[in-house]
Amino acid sequence: MVQLTLPKNSRVGKGKTWPKPQGATNLRQFRIYRYSPEEGGNPRWDLYWVDMDKAGTMILDVLLYIKNNVDPTLAFRRSCREGVCGSCSMNIAGSNTIACTKGFDELPGGVISISPLPHLPVVKDLIPDLTNFYAQHAYVQPFLKTVTPNPEKEWKQSEEDRNELDGLYECILCACCSTSCPSYWWNGDKYLGPAALLQAYRWLIDSRDEATGERLDDLEDPFKLYRCHTIMNCAQVCPKGLNPAKAIAKIKHMMVERVS
Repeated sequence: MVQLTLPKNSRVGKGKTWPKPQGATNLRQFRIYRYSPEEGGNPRWDLYWVDMDKAGTMILDVLLYIKNNVDPTLAFRRSCREGVCGSCSMNIAGSNTIACTKGFDELPGGVISISPLPHLPVVKDLIPDLTNFYAQHAYVQPFLKTVTPNPEKEWKQSEEDRNELDGLYECILCACCSTSCPSYWWNGDKYLGPAALLQAYRWLIDSRDEATGERLDDLEDPFKLYRCHTIMNCAQVCPKGLNPAKAIAKIKHMMVERVS
């Protein structure tokens, strides 16, 4: 089901099988996507044997074990290790998630496949090019917009209005949702995708924001918003338990309300 954006006329081939760690008794095999544009050639799947007694409990621990003890050329992003930054997003065992909070005991038995996020250009190995994804996030202008003169201290908000933002502001921009969406695969250059639209809705319903009409105008387009078909892949894979599809549906409802 995973769709990988590969160089033109390229196929993923069989790569290297790395040797088993000596003396290890608790072994697990991982199949990892490898590609380096600097080296040329086709992408490949390398097989690694990992000593699970030394690798920690999360998939990120496994990748760090491989990089530190087996193959230092393996490339991937990581930073916080706490499910906050979204840097280590990738496809693990066929599902988008973040490696730092995905325990290998949650995964099925047998060989575990790890690949970059689907349908994005690959910079190297498990590192996708998120340039377009970040540009779409910037397009929705994820910041407070007002015309009223600034208050002396701060823009105040009631507790009830603040609660409306729960389930929206927690997004960590890992891109798991957008890259799991078939509509985003086919129209990623036009459809803003679940992550950007989740943030668009977060600011649309912020009681302090005074640019609701302008924000809706920016989304009034056959592709930017309406390519969502409520497939729900986005909600299924979100590592923070958010529901972008619900937010998108509410934006569509706002569109209808303003013309009725």
